[in-house]
Amino acid sequence: MNQSFFERPILNSPYACPPRHWELDRDGQPTNRIIETRRRSELITPVPKPQRRRRAAGQAELALAAGDGLSTTEQEYNPTPIINEIRGYVENWRNLPNANQWQVTPETARLLQHWRHHRFNKYQPFFCQIEAVETAIWLAEVASDRAAAGAKIWTHIRGANKEANPDLLRIALKLATGAGKTTVMAMLIAWQTVNAVRHPGSQKFSRAFLVITPGITIKAAPAE
Repeated sequence: MNQSFFERPILNSPYACPPRHWELDRDGQPTNRIIETRRRSELITPVPKPQRRRRAAGQAELALAAGDGLSTTEQEYNPTPIINEIRGYVENWRNLPNANQWQVTPETARLLQHWRHHRFNKYQPFFCQIEAVETAIWLAEVASDRAAAGAKIWTHIRGANKEANPDLLRIALKLATGAGKTTVMAMLIAWQTVNAVRHPGSQKFSRAFLVITPGITIKAAPAE
């Protein structure tokens, strides 16, 4: 068997959008074939089927992942379709050449230009870190004002939150181990804080943050 995948598992730079990937079969095993596109978000690890829950009268059904064998009309368990859809919107938005087209505040535009194009002497942000922050920015500043895409995405997000925990609206950003989630958290806090100070009347931004971690890594990190 050709072991090219195991000899060269990494195809792309961590500092740019990945243009290709190794193909995997239905069992998640490499086929040793390179696909010249970015890998779509997919569920590979089997996920237990959910317990059925009674849906409240009049509650909207979530059917974006119909046929995945995981979700029911009561609960959406497969986030893959919405993730890929948001990723496409964010990519198109990222590629807009003029900052005036981004539909964000001047402060956000400056931060984006800094993270995307600044020549860092050390610790240049990874593409996945920038994309995570871009996604949060797009959802907060761009999608909320878009009649078609924004309405659909936020209807799904609010519906999923209502099913899981109606008292707390949550958005999760999933990154691989070692991708630098702490840095992403710092970037998000910087984006929110700067905008909250410059736009105190806006409901989109906050200057107060609660950081909850499962360990003491952040607490024990030495100050620079």
